[in-house]
Amino acid sequence: MNLALFDLDHTLLPVDSDYEWGQFLVRIGAVDHDAFEKSNAEWFAQYQAGTLDPVKYLEFAFGTLSQFPRRQLDAWHEQFMAQVIHPQITPAARALLQKHQDAGDLVAIVTATNSFVTEPIAKAFGVDFLIASDPETTGDGEITGKLLDTPTYGPGKVIHTHAWLATMDMTLASFPRSFFYSDSHNDLPLMALVTDPIATNPNARLKEHAIAHGWPILNLFDAQ
Repeated sequence: MNLALFDLDHTLLPVDSDYEWGQFLVRIGAVDHDAFEKSNAEWFAQYQAGTLDPVKYLEFAFGTLSQFPRRQLDAWHEQFMAQVIHPQITPAARALLQKHQDAGDLVAIVTATNSFVTEPIAKAFGVDFLIASDPETTGDGEITGKLLDTPTYGPGKVIHTHAWLATMDMTLASFPRSFFYSDSHNDLPLMALVTDPIATNPNARLKEHAIAHGWPILNLFDAQ
């Protein structure tokens, strides 16, 4: 059995689910249009530039979620999935996942986007294991606004991947081959540890690094 890890945004999806969730909240009038759209754009630009403070961002994201009852959030998320995410799930992304699943590989999505946004997306892709930043919740499931543990961003993806494998008494070395598909230079810490890093729809900095190190480059959405 091999290990196949996938980033989500701009890797399996041609959009950023975190950014799109924010824009969705703006469109339905759940948050102040001008203030939230400005903040959402600023956080997204920082992520693209590699300057994002993940703790501050997640505190902003979870703080926004904590303003609403969980029942309302879940209803909005169903609407978000139908209107925004499902139309962006491409045959090429499904086929790539299916290739590893058919081979009997252990498959997981490892994303910096929080688990509230991404858990339904992982299920839509048919992936059982999700490694993502979790919000603190009350006993009845309400989101408090606080972050649990280390963000799954940059080196945090390494920490959480090791911890997840340890729950199954495994390490990266347990697998003959370990794949990690990602579009972003932010994921270089984890990409450097697997046997098969694959730059997938890479941004400019990751593409340059991949070429310099002889890594495969996959332009997944060119197949559409």
